[in-house]
Amino acid sequence: MSFLQTEVVTHTRKVCSLYKRALRNIEAWYDRRPMYRYRAVLLRARFDENKDVKDLRLAQQLLDEGEKELFSLIHYQPRQFTHSPGGIARGREVKPPDWVLDYWHPMEKAEYPEYFARREQRKKEYIEWWEKTYGKPAAQAK
Repeated sequence: MSFLQTEVVTHTRKVCSLYKRALRNIEAWYDRRPMYRYRAVLLRARFDENKDVKDLRLAQQLLDEGEKELFSLIHYQPRQFTHSPGGIARGREVKPPDWVLDYWHPMEKAEYPEYFARREQRKKEYIEWWEKTYGKPAAQAK
């Protein structure tokens, strides 16, 4: 994800983001479900107290205070999803390239006849497109 902000983020999205990050922080602090739910209900009540604020300056001030409070209460070792950036399993799955399927045994390919027929057709179409776009490969000199 890019670090440059390319679009305007609305106040509503900022508040939703703060709420979600605060919930994740509570989840990191309280690993037992009943205590987490209790704290989550209290957090939601705090957000609901100020949901009808119409003055944008006051709303922005409340948002800034919430960001500061979250920063001061942030967990020292926040939970991360395993496949998310920073997670322990990020990038561990090896995705095999497409050419691996060319080396399957014919008996393995026979289990998926429609897929491999469509794949062969698409390979032919791709080769035709390549030759039309870039020309045929030059013969190698021996």
